[in-house]
Amino acid sequence: MLELWKAIIIGIVEGLTEFLPVSSTGHMILVGHMIDFTGEKADTFEIAIQLGAILSVVVLYWKRVLRLFGIQTANERLNPGPKLNLLHILIGIVPAMALGFLGHKYIKLLFMPETVVIGLIIGGIFMIIAEKQSPAIEARTMDDITYKQALFIGAAQCLSLWPGFSRSGATIAGGMLAGTTRGAAADFTFLMAIPIMAAATGYDLLKSYSLFTADDLPFFAVGFIVSFIVALLAVATFIKLVSRLKLTYFSFYRFVLAALVLIYMAIGGFGS
Repeated sequence: MLELWKAIIIGIVEGLTEFLPVSSTGHMILVGHMIDFTGEKADTFEIAIQLGAILSVVVLYWKRVLRLFGIQTANERLNPGPKLNLLHILIGIVPAMALGFLGHKYIKLLFMPETVVIGLIIGGIFMIIAEKQSPAIEARTMDDITYKQALFIGAAQCLSLWPGFSRSGATIAGGMLAGTTRGAAADFTFLMAIPIMAAATGYDLLKSYSLFTADDLPFFAVGFIVSFIVALLAVATFIKLVSRLKLTYFSFYRFVLAALVLIYMAIGGFGS
């Protein structure tokens, strides 16, 4: 059976980083290599437990999730206006889901520290460009996002299939380049994460189920629960943080982390 303490560590890392534009997958890969948790099982685990953190979004956004299915409060029915709907979400998730389906086996080959460093750097540059070049704001809230903007954000999300790039970093930056506020893009990003991470987890488990035995179930359960609890405690604060802070600050963190990883590798870290 896999060691449960490793599941706890990876679960904490996932819960703390899922909602920040710093790449939760990249952080899990780096930490996984540091604690000798690598291989196909580790790669699948790192994808699967992200669903635990994503469920915290369901808890936080439960009213918005219900609204997508036409279930509204009395106040919302009295104040009609532009509302985000399921078609926005579908348009936003299809590009990355299609690319992820077609390139699944190649994407899993990228789960290594070297590729994470590349993703951290290029993703950081992309986020700085979004802060410097973002056009006039057309969507101030998530409900103002158009189908065209949803498609642009969805296309940007494809960049996050490269570990280290960051799904939230790519989509928030993409939203800003499409004319949304940072907050609107962040809200749409977190809501869009629910179906795409559920699909990614289900597909990866289906492709890799033969690698696991019943003895591995406690390991997955612990990682899932830890990531959910940690994310639930952190999500409200982090969503506000992402909405208010410029992406440039997160880019600087990514560059520093990439430099530290390169130094660590140069002195023999990760078994190089």
